Amino acid sequence: MLDDGLETLEPEAFGRRLPQGLGVNLLCRDLPAETEFCVNVLGARLIRGDQHFATLTIAGSIFLLHSDWTYRDHEFRGVFEGETLRGRGIELRLYGVDPDQAEERARARDGVVLAASADKPHGLRECHLVDPEGYVWVPSVAA
Repeated sequence: MLDDGLETLEPEAFGRRLPQGLGVNLLCRDLPAETEFCVNVLGARLIRGDQHFATLTIAGSIFLLHSDWTYRDHEFRGVFEGETLRGRGIELRLYGVDPDQAEERARARDGVVLAASADKPHGLRECHLVDPEGYVWVPSVAA
């Protein structure tokens, strides 16, 4: 796992230190709003960020936010350009993040609660929250 001090690493060195596993990169029209949601609603830790890029950790995982601008010359741009709802069909599940607390923080900022916190038959208590970009996050803990 990565240790503290990541804030001071240059991007190339940071990339070399990433552990094996799944990486998530979310493309954002409004990166500051997305970062604020992740930190203040989901409880993410901001490692490093500016107006076009942010690296965060949550529930033991690292994920990245990129502004659309950073993909201005990327082949992937044609996939998301003009889309009004990002992440269609994907749930970003956060195991070990209290859904009741996340839901409360989302409601306090007039956030979109797609499904309120509830105990589910699969053994988790979870809620579904929609972030400013349209991504659906599912904080959950064992019920």
